[in-house]
Amino acid sequence: MYAEVIVDLSAEAVDKRFSYAVPEGMALTPGMLVTVPFGPRTLDGFVVGIKDQCSLDPSRVKPITKLARHEPVVLPELMELADWMHDRYLCNLVDALRLMIPSELRGGRVREKTRRYAALALEGDALEQFIASNPRAKKQLEIVEQLKAGPLETAGLDSAALKALEKKGAVVISAQETRRTPTALADERRTVDPELMPGQARAVETLTAALDGGGRFLLHGVTGSGKTEVYIRLIRQALHLGRTAIVLVPEIALTPQMVSWLHGRFGADAAVLHSALSPGERFDEWRRIRSGEARVVIGARSAIFAPIQNIGCIIVDEEHESSYQSDHRPRYDAREIAWKRAQTHGAVLVLGSATPSIATYMRTERGVRPENRLELIELRQRVKNRPLPEVEIVDLRGEFDKGNRSIFSERLAIELQACLDGGHQAMLFINRRGHSTFVSCRKCGYVVKCDQCDVSMTYHQSEENLRCHYCGNTMAPPKKCPNCGSVYIKYFGAGTQKVEAEVARLFPKARVARMDIDTTQRKDAHQQILDAFRRGETNVLVGTQMIAKGLDFPNVTLVGVVAADMTLNLPDYRSVERTFQLITQVAGRAGRADLPGKVILQTYEPEHYGIRCAAAQDYRAFYTRESAGRRLAMYPPFSVIMRVVFASKSSDSARNAAEAAEKALDAWVTEQDLHEDVLQLRAAEAPISLLRGEFRWQLYLKLYFRADADAFAERLRALADEAPEGVKGELEVNPVNMI
Repeated sequence: MYAEVIVDLSAEAVDKRFSYAVPEGMALTPGMLVTVPFGPRTLDGFVVGIKDQCSLDPSRVKPITKLARHEPVVLPELMELADWMHDRYLCNLVDALRLMIPSELRGGRVREKTRRYAALALEGDALEQFIASNPRAKKQLEIVEQLKAGPLETAGLDSAALKALEKKGAVVISAQETRRTPTALADERRTVDPELMPGQARAVETLTAALDGGGRFLLHGVTGSGKTEVYIRLIRQALHLGRTAIVLVPEIALTPQMVSWLHGRFGADAAVLHSALSPGERFDEWRRIRSGEARVVIGARSAIFAPIQNIGCIIVDEEHESSYQSDHRPRYDAREIAWKRAQTHGAVLVLGSATPSIATYMRTERGVRPENRLELIELRQRVKNRPLPEVEIVDLRGEFDKGNRSIFSERLAIELQACLDGGHQAMLFINRRGHSTFVSCRKCGYVVKCDQCDVSMTYHQSEENLRCHYCGNTMAPPKKCPNCGSVYIKYFGAGTQKVEAEVARLFPKARVARMDIDTTQRKDAHQQILDAFRRGETNVLVGTQMIAKGLDFPNVTLVGVVAADMTLNLPDYRSVERTFQLITQVAGRAGRADLPGKVILQTYEPEHYGIRCAAAQDYRAFYTRESAGRRLAMYPPFSVIMRVVFASKSSDSARNAAEAAEKALDAWVTEQDLHEDVLQLRAAEAPISLLRGEFRWQLYLKLYFRADADAFAERLRALADEAPEGVKGELEVNPVNMI
């Protein structure tokens, strides 16, 4: 017998099946992880096929070295999914297969955790006779007395005495597996179902009816309308029918809350998968899912690859979030993977959001082809008919005129004081971490930039350093201007650290917590910060987009958006959409219980339609305006954008590679007579021209939606792979980030 193996090496040259002989007696099936010889090395590999013949000379076919595990690690459905991803995202097959298992499983870096236990091997008269015949072995007899109550872990016992007892046959030592439980699953409290609102009940009825044959839905509900409760009732019905469920959330920060809700309803049926778990926890949860012990999977983007079978429903919460799209190879979209898996299982797919992406909402309209269509379900009222928060727009230009130099407007400061005096909680949102956005010389205008990236360094006060948020490079703040020698160095802009410091300065009695990448790097840090806020140990939560969506705190009555237009004018066609989504979502954190909510929205562009629609919580008005603008400018979803980014240590090499690719692509378009499909085709310097020490140029392509995008992508992938030595080419289709 022969096995077809994809070796665990991500390189275009080895993206093919290699034949290996199956040793006598080795039981092998597709999906298994094996160790194989590969040139002078030994590598892991995925078995993707078994055959009884081989076209090669048998004497040249090397045998498989060993099995990494004795059961398949990739289910047949996930094997097919990896093949589909290989074609869809033009990635190496091994890159797709790696996503299907915990990374530490490769190379045997994680195993089942066991503990050694000692138990008495004697009982009754035999035990009493042993005790009587060993009167001087005091330490051994102490252990015997302890073991009379039952087996004990050997770690707490005298090792020499235990070894002697084992040798005498009085004690038997065995290893028992122990599961590593994520903190989010440690709470055993169960919760009861609340009464559904009429809109929720209708949504549940529609979704559960679709479990018979599958269906695709957009659940569009205003913030606080109870979408999660709809998810829970759908999952319960799926479990009742003997099926399973996957629930995706966009941020690890949201995982503990969703896990708490689902674990409180479904107990041990719930499992959690995300990158912030320890390797052992992730491995044990993966095994629980793989064995069928857990039937509900909750997690961030990668949880869509959970080895779960007989799926009844897949839920993608906050579907508009760009974090569902991977920004490194393979550049997959978890929403597309969810669509594909739901189709394979005949499952119900639910995309939920208060602010759906333009492309998603467009799928609910007339004229969309049936295979692409979503059925729209709307929740227009908050739970218990609670009102949406009152939103007040503050024009920061007027604050400057009044002489207010604080990052807080007068209105925000007044409302924050009233909130704290009333014993309530507030959330302050600014989508930038650090203290100051950039450091500049007031004499000559010099701005301190990263020497590895074409971006300004951000000042972090707590660490007293300047940091690049792209490559992580750090340096001490300059005492004098490196350009002119002036001592007039000033810190401009604001981030989460500055907001935190300003709250502490203006409101000394406030108990402030900050939630951003810098404060959440420790294990379980997200959960610890949010739990403390929920318990009232802190009463002001400052954060980036981590706090902007999905969180539910009943005592939050005030939300302050410190800089509403921070992301409004970025060089990305989705900048207005993302600003609208962030503001609408964070505003929805206020007034989610019986207390009314207030939102102070600070901006320098109070008349902008993105700001106005967010303040009014009017998604339909925003969608109408934004989609019309996209159609006029021919941006996605009315077109397809692709680019190949060429990166090199040499600026000339990157530029030459991009310009050569432009000529080659233009010649191919002419040869194939495809000019009518092309809106734009050009080589240009990337918006961030230097990143992590590499110069970047891009080949930019915009196509009409009717074009054969797959053919263009395949050609661009070939051009990326043909980049000259010293240059890396990377294809991106509708990139997450245009910068």
